[in-house]
Amino acid sequence: MTPWICVTCGIQYPPSAEPPARCRICDEDRQYVRRGGQAWTTLAAMAEGGHRNELQAVEPGLTAIVTAPRFAIGQRALLVRAPGGNVLWDCIALLDPDTVARVRALGGLAAIAISHPHYYTTMVEWAETFGARVYVHAADREWAVRTSPRVVFWSGDRLTLGEGLTLARLGGHFTGAAVLHWAAGAGGHGALLTGDTIQCVPHQDWVSFMYSYPNLTPLPAWEVRRIAAGAASFAYDRLYGAFGGVIEAGAREAVARSAERYVAAITRPEPAG
Repeated sequence: MTPWICVTCGIQYPPSAEPPARCRICDEDRQYVRRGGQAWTTLAAMAEGGHRNELQAVEPGLTAIVTAPRFAIGQRALLVRAPGGNVLWDCIALLDPDTVARVRALGGLAAIAISHPHYYTTMVEWAETFGARVYVHAADREWAVRTSPRVVFWSGDRLTLGEGLTLARLGGHFTGAAVLHWAAGAGGHGALLTGDTIQCVPHQDWVSFMYSYPNLTPLPAWEVRRIAAGAASFAYDRLYGAFGGVIEAGAREAVARSAERYVAAITRPEPAG
């Protein structure tokens, strides 16, 4: 029995003799099935094929973990080192002995917090390897195709993971889409880790919000306003989005400004005449 991994999105399924016929995540309208059709791999095949994880120091107390060559949608995980126990923000598919050893050298993991289903990947493998809990919002429970007693489906809008670490459900991209506020980040000015809930764009003064990023499907104005209001409830200067995106300073103002621009664009009335 093999826990198969979808090549397109990186989600791992419960062990089975044969790969699933379809991937539920990719069949859904926020994702896509690759042009070559559904395909599957395994952790062993990834390692044999030359995939390795790179650990990169981002700032004091924060380490990025990325897979090279790029796999699935290019997910990035961020390891926050905290006095009450390290937290892995979002998850990537590849977990190999080298990664395990390097993460343990940084203090291991007490918890894994996931922003939304496109980052579930091999969260059960990570949780069982490090003896950690995985925190997934209950509103997105239907997308957790592989689970275990270590997966905690939390509810409500906020959850404290430790001193200075707060999970907040802002919604939008998924109903349970969450962010992680790290009060000690950015030299004590605060950092917001957002995954795709709030997405960095090439221009450092702006961010964006989408129902589907690959399919360019926008969110309604009320959703964007709610996301912006939730983000504004935290004090932070820096923002870490997905795929390496970061706003180094002034991030709180950039989110508010971007939400206003977004809402104005999608509610602009048709010109007279």
